[in-house]
Amino acid sequence: MEALLISLAVVATAEIGDKTQLLALLLAAKYRKPVPVVAGILVATILNHGIAAGVGVAVADWLGPERLRWIIGLSFIGMAAWTLIPDKMDDEPKMWEKAGPFVATLVTFFLVEIGDKTQVATVALGARFGDLVSVTMGTTLGMLIADVPAVFVGGAMAGRLPLGLVRAVAAGLFAILGVLALTDAGAGMLGD
Repeated sequence: MEALLISLAVVATAEIGDKTQLLALLLAAKYRKPVPVVAGILVATILNHGIAAGVGVAVADWLGPERLRWIIGLSFIGMAAWTLIPDKMDDEPKMWEKAGPFVATLVTFFLVEIGDKTQVATVALGARFGDLVSVTMGTTLGMLIADVPAVFVGGAMAGRLPLGLVRAVAAGLFAILGVLALTDAGAGMLGD
């Protein structure tokens, strides 16, 4: 349960103002069909984060607990710094418009999420907890908590969120996880 809850909290907070949340707004405005857009986000996130969590779990087994603790700790601290940098969409992604809102959302969301901070966090969370299912469920729920309101409420809500504060809270969560992993408390959390 800990893996699910921490994964959910970290990704839900980190996703606010992230480029994939901006993409969710863009897709919702373009298609004006929220259900297929949300379904596309769900499937894309399960696939993307399932792969990412699986990589994290596999890497954890290969590296061993001491190396893993340092890599995870430093990764989370790096994620804290990265989270403070606001995201933006540089160009509107190719939407595969003829395929419809579900397929367009699925493909674009999956591709845009590759290398995104929430995907990198999912790899680290998979390595940290060694629990593919709980981490994937937690990060997917976190993405949905942040992105579904963006799809349904759109721009009205986006202008009211204090994004600087949200980024600071997310960075704080990543920093705390990083420090915990690097200290003796982290050694116990990783099963040393």
